[in-house]
Amino acid sequence: MLQLYLDLLSQPCRSVYIFAKQNNIDFEFKQVHLFKGEHHSGELKSVNPLRKVPALKDGDFTLAESIAILLYMSRKYKTPDHWYPEDLQKRAQVDEYLSWQHTAVRAHGSRVFWCKAMAPVLLGTETDPERMAAVIKDLNGTLDQFEAKFLQDKPYIVAHEISLADLVAVVELMQPVAAGIDIFKDRPKLDAWRERVEAALGTELFQEAHQAILNITKVKREPLEPHVAEALKAKLHLFK
Repeated sequence: MLQLYLDLLSQPCRSVYIFAKQNNIDFEFKQVHLFKGEHHSGELKSVNPLRKVPALKDGDFTLAESIAILLYMSRKYKTPDHWYPEDLQKRAQVDEYLSWQHTAVRAHGSRVFWCKAMAPVLLGTETDPERMAAVIKDLNGTLDQFEAKFLQDKPYIVAHEISLADLVAVVELMQPVAAGIDIFKDRPKLDAWRERVEAALGTELFQEAHQAILNITKVKREPLEPHVAEALKAKLHLFK
């Protein structure tokens, strides 16, 4: 059976999880608790030497990186065409977004999340207000680009049906929401798109996948293992 190593606090893990569930792909959920440092030890090391999630194991075959995993599952299980269209130009549009988002939506959404939520929850520190304002400004600039270039006046990124581009986008955009920054509040076009995507994915599944991350700020902070704390401090430093 297909094995997926996941932690649903991670945006890419949620995209893989939602895609597999929505397409009735049978898999074994292998929980990896990132905040316990489980990605640095245990069986994940043999599946993904990069020590990151998501990771896939299909028999003797292993795969890392969420986009590669999504494409592998879409091809192996012959999921409906709208996810990754055979049409050359539509597929190119999906590829275009998936290539762009790494240094745009993902980068800026993650920065907001770590500065706003992770610093106080895990390390007991607050981000300087000026720095927080700067990272939110960067995110808003990216959202402007997302609406103008990729969404425009279409229901979805690729015309009239949901694709992998929409799935990857929405899980990333929920990350700052989990930190308490409602990016959809004053963006009716973006909010309407989010509602369409959530409905297309299935509201129950969407909420299930996001339950843990949307409650992240309510988590009681517990002492971290020294190596985990150091790794988190190093990651927070990257966002400053």
